[in-house]
Amino acid sequence: MVIWRNRLTSPQVKPELTFWQLWNMSIGFFGIQFGWGLQMANTSAIFERLGADADQIPILWLAAPLTGLIVQPIIGNLSDNTWGRLGRRRPYFLVGAIFGSVALLWMPNAGNLWTAVGLLWILDTAANVSMEPFRAFVSDLLPPRQRTKGFSMQSLFIGLGAVLASAMPWLLAHVFGLQDAATNGVPLVVKLSFYIGAAFFLGTVMWTVCTTEERPPRDMEAFREQQERRLGIGATAREIFTAFRQMPATMRQLAWVQAFSWLGMYCVFLYFPPAIAHNLFGAREESSVLYSQGIEWAGLCMAAYNAVCFGTSFLLPRLAAAAGRPMTHALCLTCGGVGLISLWFVPSPGWALLPMVGLGVAWSSILSLPYAMLAGALPARKGGIYMGIFNMFIVLPEIIVSLGLGWVMANLLDNNRLLAVVLGGVCFLIAVPLTLRVEEMAAAPTVPATLQPVLESEAVSK
Repeated sequence: MVIWRNRLTSPQVKPELTFWQLWNMSIGFFGIQFGWGLQMANTSAIFERLGADADQIPILWLAAPLTGLIVQPIIGNLSDNTWGRLGRRRPYFLVGAIFGSVALLWMPNAGNLWTAVGLLWILDTAANVSMEPFRAFVSDLLPPRQRTKGFSMQSLFIGLGAVLASAMPWLLAHVFGLQDAATNGVPLVVKLSFYIGAAFFLGTVMWTVCTTEERPPRDMEAFREQQERRLGIGATAREIFTAFRQMPATMRQLAWVQAFSWLGMYCVFLYFPPAIAHNLFGAREESSVLYSQGIEWAGLCMAAYNAVCFGTSFLLPRLAAAAGRPMTHALCLTCGGVGLISLWFVPSPGWALLPMVGLGVAWSSILSLPYAMLAGALPARKGGIYMGIFNMFIVLPEIIVSLGLGWVMANLLDNNRLLAVVLGGVCFLIAVPLTLRVEEMAAAPTVPATLQPVLESEAVSK
């Protein structure tokens, strides 16, 4: 067994990639996030237009976290142990993009509430199949000192994709002058936005698949032996259980940070657009002009915080190098928490753009720094499965919220959607002291102190 490990995982130096190589390997995240951004900005409104009440929204969103819980660790393990003509991770990018694009084309044309819920399930599954291997892609291809830059490049594309996706209905209606007529309860500009999203999802993932080459296993015979041990239902379950039990200490600490950070964002995803429409625009009916205007403005606000996310992604590597990644992440979460809570006090819809600055700073950090902190603590050859397990600490609390927040909305918050968003800000602030407790793994003695902690070479290293 020792001989096999040495053949497969002996340390190799990974070459640093150029800016354009980082661009090519990350641009697929733009399409994934464009589709996901449309989902975040419009799904709750589609549900309400199809007859859902405010306290039903969380349970209707249950598909999203439940899918992540099941799909991500499985896809992580499969992608760790896959090699074919398209490489290791790229087959999953492509399959997810194909199914996600189909779901985007269909979702705004759903004829009833339960069809829309089923399409949300398909879309979220496809996004998870594409997105999870992208996280491990960074550890596969980049040396330790470039990993923060790699995750920040992903954050950049996430921000850019979400900016355009969130603002697209507003842009189509107010810049391009398209008639904002509703068909089957969904405005035309929303339908066209979903069609554009389908094209971006498939197109950008195809770009990454075609321009980025993965490194094959150094010893294919040893890799085949690894596949026999780790693939299959039973083997996959054992791998997930073993990895969970042997979770690094840094990952255990980050799990609590992820749970509360994403609970905060989950409240935004569930209720922010309807909160803007009902609380700030005063809409009473989902079929009203005020409601449509509120949802469009909410999309513009979401575009604003994603634009801030886009800009912040350029600064995060330097801030993290100067202050340390845990301190930087804690400061960013504080900005987000204060921003969300301040929404309760805005006097008019225009003022809602200001809190989006704090939310955008937090969102950029959430999408990059926890993964950068985690990468140096992961054992060799298991980046995919551990990234999948790491995301379980996002979705498990969200499942609890999906099952319980409806009761809270109906019995404690009087179905006030804006109070649910404020609750998200409180979750951000709870995550701040938990972040400051995170202890990153020390660098290996043979590596200069100025470099990031070393992650052992993956099985795909040359």
